[in-house]
Amino acid sequence: MNTELRLHGKINESIEYYATAAGSRAAHHHFYQVSEQGLRFFAPGNELLLDSQGLQQSGNGGSFCEYMFGVDQPLADLTKKGVINRLILLGAGYDEAGRLVIGKQNRSRQTYEQIFFEGHTIYNYFFFVDGLSTKTHRQQQEQILKYLGKTLKRMGHLNQQDDSQLTADLLAQLPEQCTLYLIRLINTRQRRYQQEFQRLYYQNRSIPDDNFDNLQELANDLGLDRYQQERIKIDVLYRHRDNYRIIDEYKKVLINCHWQGHVGRQQQARLTRLKTLSVRNKIPAALFLTLDEQLKTKPEKIANEPEYIRTTREILQGIFMAGEELETGINKQDMVQLLFVKLQTHRNRDHTFEQLLLETGKICDEQIRDGAPLSLLENFSYIITFFDRYDSTATHLSQLAFMESCRLTEDLLRSLLGNQQAFNELEDGLFSRLFFDEILENGYLGRFGRRKLLLLQQRLREITAGSFSLQDLTNEMKRLDAEERLYNTVLKSAKERIRNRYSRYNTQSEQQELFSELNDELLVRGIISDLLDPALFRKVVHDIKKEAIYLHNLLPDIISNQDRALRDDFLCNSGLDRFYVEELEREYFTLNKMDLDHLQQLRTDNN
Repeated sequence: MNTELRLHGKINESIEYYATAAGSRAAHHHFYQVSEQGLRFFAPGNELLLDSQGLQQSGNGGSFCEYMFGVDQPLADLTKKGVINRLILLGAGYDEAGRLVIGKQNRSRQTYEQIFFEGHTIYNYFFFVDGLSTKTHRQQQEQILKYLGKTLKRMGHLNQQDDSQLTADLLAQLPEQCTLYLIRLINTRQRRYQQEFQRLYYQNRSIPDDNFDNLQELANDLGLDRYQQERIKIDVLYRHRDNYRIIDEYKKVLINCHWQGHVGRQQQARLTRLKTLSVRNKIPAALFLTLDEQLKTKPEKIANEPEYIRTTREILQGIFMAGEELETGINKQDMVQLLFVKLQTHRNRDHTFEQLLLETGKICDEQIRDGAPLSLLENFSYIITFFDRYDSTATHLSQLAFMESCRLTEDLLRSLLGNQQAFNELEDGLFSRLFFDEILENGYLGRFGRRKLLLLQQRLREITAGSFSLQDLTNEMKRLDAEERLYNTVLKSAKERIRNRYSRYNTQSEQQELFSELNDELLVRGIISDLLDPALFRKVVHDIKKEAIYLHNLLPDIISNQDRALRDDFLCNSGLDRFYVEELEREYFTLNKMDLDHLQQLRTDNN
């Protein structure tokens, strides 16, 4: 019969602990001692001491925790299927060949700051085992690795598990005579911040502006540094159910690219699509950047460095040449070059540019600390200010273009207007070239997204010229948004009636009957208050006919002949959104129980 004893308490205001001793023997009931040195947990040959500064452990065992998304982790763990936890054994390490080696060192000392910095920011486990059949430290660690290694590396929902269940699961892997000692440390301050950030994000899929300052105030009150805040934020963002599916697929593709040493054309197309989908689903770009950094392919030699990176190095070097005698700094032309480099590196998924920027910021801080003039910081801040404007504008316009019913408030429009003025002051027409041209060339841009962008582009120019008002633009965007929602509602309702009630829509009389039914339904539901727009209804019917032609006539031929040209012709000339057509294709393949890999091949551009 297994018995279990648990001790719970706090080391200080920030650190809470749960200590558990469990096994089939009764001798382990004396497993802790409170002394002047701190709280001591022990068994023959093993000791773990918690004092006011940190943790000291000797003997066998070690520590484990759940990997947080975005933290550095061994490539073997990152690319191995199912590995989600970090396991550190006392005395264990890797040799030059990457093989695990267990040495004689069986003692470790860590501060609490180190524990929650190097491991999980909230939950970390420490453990040791008594009753193993071997005597030497190396042999005992090898036994622990054999019995518990696979389980500890792959055990899911580690932070949500009850310690009783966790110890039971681990004891089941150990020999019967063994006793398991488990100590869980919890950083209560960082857990409080994580819970509040998660609550707000899960409610809104973003952090509302009026809550952002409150979050920052909470972090300041709790004494959280910026690094721990970012770790918590990225981990929470990733674990949202609407995010991790796309992120995991992105990771899967990147892993394949890593092992083959390059990104193939088909893989590049998939990565681009996943990023476009992420915009529609409000998935932060930081999650993709984190994976790109961890799984990037080997960098090219400096000799083969792209011209735009060499240009960036030259411009950034100009910051450090600025002084009383030599005013080189960053001028408008330099800033325009950097903005287009940023745009190009985003297209190429090349993060060398961001690395250069981080290195420059670090050098600036170091030189100012050592007495360099503040003009150094002013030049760097000038760059960062424009990059912040760039990121903000690109995000808002991408959401407007690709997210259904995205609403731009008057405040956001005013912000865009200010950003347009700032960019165009650098170079006339720069705002449109940087943002509108880029999105308008995207093949996944739908009809309403294109109309919104073109309307916004035109009206912003007219507002700048004084011939249009911001309020009128807000009203126009609302009307276009309402039209989009009504179109989608009518399309959905019409398709349901045709599918479920066998309604026909080929003749004029059949269309009139369908129109009357839809009009009555939408009036009853309160979606419209007057007669349904006949032109919108005709557009819906026309699109349904095109959809039917594609599914019943064109798509079977496209699949059987792998005729990408016919498919591309339909996508270009039908007027139907690419996202919508691809969803129809997926449903067609699923309904007919066809291999979705064939669909992916069909979508791959060979050009």
